Amino acid sequence: MKIIQTADLTLEQKLLLFDLWNLEYPERIAYSEFSEFEVYLKGLMETRHFLLISEFNQIFGWAFGFVREEENWFGIIVNSKEHGKGFGRLLLKELKKEKSNLNGWVVDHSNDVKRNGELYGSPLDFYLKNGFLVVGNTRLENNVISAVKVKWESE
Repeated sequence: MKIIQTADLTLEQKLLLFDLWNLEYPERIAYSEFSEFEVYLKGLMETRHFLLISEFNQIFGWAFGFVREEENWFGIIVNSKEHGKGFGRLLLKELKKEKSNLNGWVVDHSNDVKRNGELYGSPLDFYLKNGFLVVGNTRLENNVISAVKVKWESE
């Protein structure tokens, strides 16, 4: 596995990331159409992408950093078949090289279901083990997602 960094994704990469997003994230935040996913990507500002690529050019993980309302934000997806192998930590390390702080929304419960019917397990413990803190009682609650805000700051 290797990590490649890019500011711009190719169409092929976007299609693979669309599939990864819909495979691993809760069904409620999945995209029905590729065009919806493209609109999401185009709305991100100052974006850096980190792609976890296999020797067969398959994308097994994706981290991305972006700016929203003058804050540094991030997202990470790792194929569940690759969990527990340190790849999420490697992707976080790449994001942390770029910025002195990161913000994210993290689902903090296991009530959501993925498209394949499996429960979506909260990754909150992963982020806490990697230096993130929950930001007070700051929550994102709507008909799509229920999550807490986490933040990491370099020392």
